[in-house]
Amino acid sequence: MPDAQSSHDSPKHAQRRIDDEAFPVRVKLLAPEGGFERQLTDLYAWLDREVGRGDYAFHAASSLGIARDAVAVYFRAPEIAHRFVESFPTLLLADGTDSVVYTSPYLPSGRPQDERSPVCNLYSMTRSQEAMRRLFAGLEDRAGNLPPLPGIYPDYPPPIIRNTGEGRELVMARWGMPTPPQYLAGKKVDRGVTNIRQTSSSHWRPWLGPEHRCLVPFTSFAENETQADGSRPPVWFAFGETRPLAFFAGLWATWTSTRKVKEGPVTADFYGFLTTTPNAEVRAVHPKAMPAILTEPSEWETWLAAPWSEAKALQRPLPDGALRIVLRGEKEDTVAPATL
Repeated sequence: MPDAQSSHDSPKHAQRRIDDEAFPVRVKLLAPEGGFERQLTDLYAWLDREVGRGDYAFHAASSLGIARDAVAVYFRAPEIAHRFVESFPTLLLADGTDSVVYTSPYLPSGRPQDERSPVCNLYSMTRSQEAMRRLFAGLEDRAGNLPPLPGIYPDYPPPIIRNTGEGRELVMARWGMPTPPQYLAGKKVDRGVTNIRQTSSSHWRPWLGPEHRCLVPFTSFAENETQADGSRPPVWFAFGETRPLAFFAGLWATWTSTRKVKEGPVTADFYGFLTTTPNAEVRAVHPKAMPAILTEPSEWETWLAAPWSEAKALQRPLPDGALRIVLRGEKEDTVAPATL
């Protein structure tokens, strides 16, 4: 007589139990925005060619607290899994330690903001207000006396450019959009979400229209590079040694939340910016993601004015070779641009 467990198992679940025992090594992958699509065909072709049918397995996987589907590829040996990951460098590992709900005996309160985020949590903006006014005719400047900002961290209030009923304005906002409520259970503060990847999430849907999109000016941004000794010094990227002005594709919202216990609840303008698959030079330092960056006036206009069906195409990596490393190991990029 079959046991109670096996009598209720579907063939799919039974096969997964068999594979769990047969294949000790697995790689969990996050589905890209919009799903794997043609990429899945490429994955299966590589597996059939390089590993052979019967020597791997493919199953759905828990996304470990990350609001996106994930899959798990099962292997017999770690060296084959390593070759697989190296062959598809743009795929994102379902690394649950990046989740805002991740905890462990060593990190009982989860990762601090600058460690848990999958991408850029430090950038600079050292160009003047006049430089932005030159780019946007009729820009209403409400940012006050804006000094150079060589190191902008989460919850800092740097400038953004956004739409108003009368045109566009330059204003200050705090870095970190509202956190999805399911991640705030039992927490006293909302540290905010600095980087936004999964725009299909229902949490972000209310802020995808032009009235909540913004441009986030920057002159350089940093990614942490993991060293052999475990240290993670910042590596700064820019479009050149002169740090020309460019913009992240951002979202903003007026929101009431507690960012710091001592501060208590505050109502303020908050923002974050979109991230995407890294290009070659960023991937060499940080393989998970890079900010979605806009460099052309036509892109700025599309982001600020077009319907989401058109604007969402701007959540894409820069071409390989567009950026260069301009600084290493420093917490601020203090190199002043040569011109406005």
